[in-house]
Amino acid sequence: MSSKTANPIMHSAAWRISLWATLAFAIGTMLVFAMLHRFVASDIQRRSDAWLTGEVAVLGDVAGRTPKDRLYGRVVREVAELASREVPNKLRSNGNENDSVFFLQAGDDGNLKLWVGVGDGTPHLAAIRALKIVSDVPYDLNVKGFKHPFRVASVRMEDGSHIYLGLSERDELRVLRNLRFRFLCIWLLIVLFGFAIVFYATRRMLNYVREITEAASRIGQSDLSSRVPTNKRNDEVGHLALTLNHMLDRIESSMHQLHTITESLAHDLRSPLTAIRGKLEIVLSGDLKVEQSEPIVSAIDELDRLTEFLNTSLDVAEAKADALRLSRMEVDLDELLRVMIDLYEPCMSEKGLRVHLRSAGSVTVLADAALLHRVIANLLDNELNHLPASCTVSIKLGASEDAATLIVEDDGPGFASEIGVHMFEQRVKGRDSKGHGLGLAFVEAVVRAHGGSVTASNRPEGGALLSISWPRETGEKIEAPHSLTLVNR
Repeated sequence: MSSKTANPIMHSAAWRISLWATLAFAIGTMLVFAMLHRFVASDIQRRSDAWLTGEVAVLGDVAGRTPKDRLYGRVVREVAELASREVPNKLRSNGNENDSVFFLQAGDDGNLKLWVGVGDGTPHLAAIRALKIVSDVPYDLNVKGFKHPFRVASVRMEDGSHIYLGLSERDELRVLRNLRFRFLCIWLLIVLFGFAIVFYATRRMLNYVREITEAASRIGQSDLSSRVPTNKRNDEVGHLALTLNHMLDRIESSMHQLHTITESLAHDLRSPLTAIRGKLEIVLSGDLKVEQSEPIVSAIDELDRLTEFLNTSLDVAEAKADALRLSRMEVDLDELLRVMIDLYEPCMSEKGLRVHLRSAGSVTVLADAALLHRVIANLLDNELNHLPASCTVSIKLGASEDAATLIVEDDGPGFASEIGVHMFEQRVKGRDSKGHGLGLAFVEAVVRAHGGSVTASNRPEGGALLSISWPRETGEKIEAPHSLTLVNR
């Protein structure tokens, strides 16, 4: 994994963590504000109701004590106007006209008897009649022509009339509106600031995790002696880096022991085999009859097969353990395939086999040249040893921006049904095979060690198909498909 392939910021884990954390904080603070808003609104209404209840009781007492003469209306009106001036923080719409409080007295017949406020009181009385509420506690009243509702308290007089005192909820709503606006501004600032802090802290921590991941990836692909970066912080991520380094120490030690064992084993087995082969060749060089030399030649061939089996088995074991030592260099697959086909052509022609190569031109990969050479040789050996005469082998070499693809197929009998999904395992082979069952295992192990993949199957029309995908790790451009060439063998 490299920084070039890193996800965009909005697709990163730091972004998601910050987004969810900020969302949780935003919802929590909004719920707290909703409770606070409800408490403030209830408190303001409670204060308004207390003022209305007290004032309407005073006005009712004044109205009850004032004689019902021609001065009654003037006295009660002056008391009502005096009470309306006691409303704190009221807004006036036109000059000194008080439109936030009204006083209304309705007779026992329901007609308007006394009015103090803006207008003639007719819409207020009509709203009260339409509501048909007789209550000792304040209630809300919507009056036609007024934008905001009134909070109204009432009291019944001994003569059957009713006194109503209304207070506009405009000031209360204005206070709550200002509270919501200011909270929203502060809330947005806090949320954005909190998101920035969480994103910065999370991204900084995850960047360190990404550095550890990239270092671990490079270590696994090339050099086991490297280690992931550590820091001085005694936190979970620091402990992770230290744990990975300790694990890499153990892995490196295990790989070193594996290499030592395999090299010792190879040396201990090759030396006597080489000595035996040398002695047989010395005997063969003497004056022997044909019937005497044939067993010696056969023994030398068996020793060569045993040596090849030993080398391949050790290579497969190292590759399966991810301990195969690679000497990477640029290899032209097109050139290598042509050289190998030229090398195998005489043997295949002698057996009656044909080879067709379709290539996309020069396709360069970064690989171990010797191992890649052996991979191609194993593929051609399999075709040579298992195909009957008059069969055709088709090899196709293609490439994309990221990978090179090698497809080998034939029109022979295909893979034996008994090997199934185990064809890439060691010593797995068909009943008629005379090999050791290491060819495909070696191919798969080498390709996997280079970061590629191998698939094998039988073609629907008959024959075997084997596909290898090899990472290119080069920036060269691929030639157009019309440049494919056909080589008939």
